[in-house]
Amino acid sequence: MILSVAALAVMTPAFALADARSYVRARAAAADGQVGVAAAGYAAVLATAPDDEVVAVRAYRNALAAGDLALAKRAGTVLTRAEVAPADVAILDFADAVRTRNRAAADDALGRIGAGPLDFLAPVLRAWSAFDRGNDPFPALDQGADSGLSRRYVTEHRALLLIATGQIDEAVTALQTVVTADPGSLDLRWNAAQLFAAKGKRQIAVSLLSGEDPVLVRLRREVSRGPKPSLAFGASRALTRLAADLAGQETQALSILLTRSALMLEPGDDRARLLLAAALTGEGAYDRALTVLDAVQPASPFHAAAMNERIDVRRKRGDTEGALALAAELAGARDATTADLQRHADLLSAMGRERDAAPVYAKIVERAGDRATWINYLQLGGALERAGDWAGALPHLRKAVELAPEQPVALNYLGYSQVERGENLPEALALLERASALRPDDAAITDSLGWAYFKSGDYARALPLLERAARGDPSSVAINEHLGDVYWRVGRRFEARYAWRAAALYAEGEEKARLTGKMANGLTAATAVRAAAN
Repeated sequence: MILSVAALAVMTPAFALADARSYVRARAAAADGQVGVAAAGYAAVLATAPDDEVVAVRAYRNALAAGDLALAKRAGTVLTRAEVAPADVAILDFADAVRTRNRAAADDALGRIGAGPLDFLAPVLRAWSAFDRGNDPFPALDQGADSGLSRRYVTEHRALLLIATGQIDEAVTALQTVVTADPGSLDLRWNAAQLFAAKGKRQIAVSLLSGEDPVLVRLRREVSRGPKPSLAFGASRALTRLAADLAGQETQALSILLTRSALMLEPGDDRARLLLAAALTGEGAYDRALTVLDAVQPASPFHAAAMNERIDVRRKRGDTEGALALAAELAGARDATTADLQRHADLLSAMGRERDAAPVYAKIVERAGDRATWINYLQLGGALERAGDWAGALPHLRKAVELAPEQPVALNYLGYSQVERGENLPEALALLERASALRPDDAAITDSLGWAYFKSGDYARALPLLERAARGDPSSVAINEHLGDVYWRVGRRFEARYAWRAAALYAEGEEKARLTGKMANGLTAATAVRAAAN
């Protein structure tokens, strides 16, 4: 049922008909990811209905996404005054108060943070606030040490505050403990390195960023530019860390608030900018995400990551050609990294352009030399196999198994590819039996083994495996088609057609046509022909 604007006006806040139209247009824009248009629309409505809570909360969220912090603060004030403000409004208020050096407002916001669901941040923020005022920051941290949720934040910021207060030896010891427990904690290492550099301890700073990862190399070059320790620094890093912890979860609105607030405190924090772009992408605000990424300059240590994010944004909004063009540009650059080549090859493969992907995978193998992994060889062999170059693919697939004889994925790919071609069936069966023993609950591998028995004429062993595979992945076209084929061979014609019909539900193109033929005519020489899969 489609409601008129007048009907919508009755159901939504009470404002004039013209404003109701603006409200509806703003909601439509928000649903389409046009957060800038939506924010402007809600701002216009809020101007005529300044106490309306429904308009205010929509204005607040879209303003944050659009980067209209003035509107976000205005809407947040409406919500706070009405005592219906989301808990994260206090974070925005705190960041704004710190930015403007309004201590009273910062303390008020910090009190609201400590009384809400984000209270685990309060000990860290209080400690940095104490440091900023020339007081001892550590008692505030001690007050939060008993909270399980805040313990990690307290531990990390204790180390940072030890650096900030000049307790270098103690800081090094604290960092060693944290980094040993979480060696992937790049954010903490970068934050600590910046503070060490600001204290004139560049050697310690560089040692924290050791490694050959391109990001670490760039960070080492930039570490001497670290900001001085301050409340703005500490608070922004705490908010960014929480946003990083939330990445990949369905919490984009909170992540947007956290990263916008972090950037209000530290406008040069490109790590926060990357997380903001990812959250905007998750909200479907692709154009705004690209605008955010535009601010990451080529000199930034996070520039390569920003380019990678830009490719991801284009791909997710459906601009696969644009994503591929950018990936090709980066892969073709004189200083292209292996990661650049990998991203380009993976995109080509995902688009079904295996002939184009194979040479890029080959370049990765060539560049790696003796350090090439089984995955490198599997990707190269797989691309060649899917491109129709079986003779070229086989040695690379064998090399993958040679390097990783206990990797079920490599065993399955080589074994299944040979089964589909009717080659080396005893060897293929042995590979697939080993893969199945290593990963017995993997539906694709169980299907491969069952199909190998089928191709060998051992229907009795094939049937229970294929039935188990179908239970494990009931929407798989290949598995249901295989199951139908074996049912047909053992004379269970009704069940065969049922399995083929299940496969046809998800099939397209040639697969659907072949399955339609099977349902009509059964398993014949014509309908038995199928391309390699799995």
